[in-house]
Amino acid sequence: MRALRVVGLDDDGKTVICEDPARGERFALPVDARLLAAARGDVTRLGQVQAEMDNQMRPREIQARIRAGATVEQVSEAAGIPCHRVERFAYPVLLERSQTAERAQRAHPMREDGPDVQTLGEVVSHSFGLRGQDYTDANWDSWRGEDGKWVVQLHWRAGRSDNRAHWIFHPGAHGGTVTALDEHAADLLDPSPSRQLRTVRPVTRLARQALEAPDGVDTALAEVGVEVRTADQPSDTDAPLPVVTEGVEAPELGDGADHEAEESVPAEVGTGRAGTRRVKKSHPIVPSWEDVLLGVRSQRG
Repeated sequence: MRALRVVGLDDDGKTVICEDPARGERFALPVDARLLAAARGDVTRLGQVQAEMDNQMRPREIQARIRAGATVEQVSEAAGIPCHRVERFAYPVLLERSQTAERAQRAHPMREDGPDVQTLGEVVSHSFGLRGQDYTDANWDSWRGEDGKWVVQLHWRAGRSDNRAHWIFHPGAHGGTVTALDEHAADLLDPSPSRQLRTVRPVTRLARQALEAPDGVDTALAEVGVEVRTADQPSDTDAPLPVVTEGVEAPELGDGADHEAEESVPAEVGTGRAGTRRVKKSHPIVPSWEDVLLGVRSQRG
């Protein structure tokens, strides 16, 4: 171990100049917290400073994270250091990302037959105009992926939706080219696709009333004249059930069917003509659900 002697301070006042007496070589020693603690003989403080420096990210790692798409706040939280210390190393990388996003807007989108004549910015601006959206409210950004390729992002809001489109940027001659990575990016490059839109069936009047009414289906059934009773409402047991028997033949009874109960029901409901027909009491004919919902009488035969 060679012994050095202190010559003095550098012009900036932040570096100590040391010299090797034997060889005449000079060395620069930065004045930091470790040097101050060692000069005072404060071993405890020297250990604390060393531990803090070991836990902090190096400037190269900070720039690598920023270049990969992280924000200053995210890196500051991960490193446990103030944001202003991260911004010192992040500023040149953020400038690089911004310049790359501007270059990507001058690139040409890739089509099936080759690069487009228009640039990415021109195509996207035209698509926004067809949609009635403001292109100036959109934000461009870029970052370098794990494979080393630049990813360009366009972020915009449409109503309450938060949308993002991504492209791969390939720098090259005449501005380079871009390739769509997701569906939003493909839609912006082709604002008038040839695929047919999905059709929507119209809502009927009865279904609309059932959806808008607070009581749901009960109110809709009341509109068509169907009485709805709850479980706690007593029913009129004296009133006969409406039975449609026109055109329906009663089953033939066998010889031993004399003990079965018989009941006389009107042959035509709602008319004054009298008539009886023999039917089984345990098998009444009731209207179907479609008849009750639509309020019509089915013609069964």
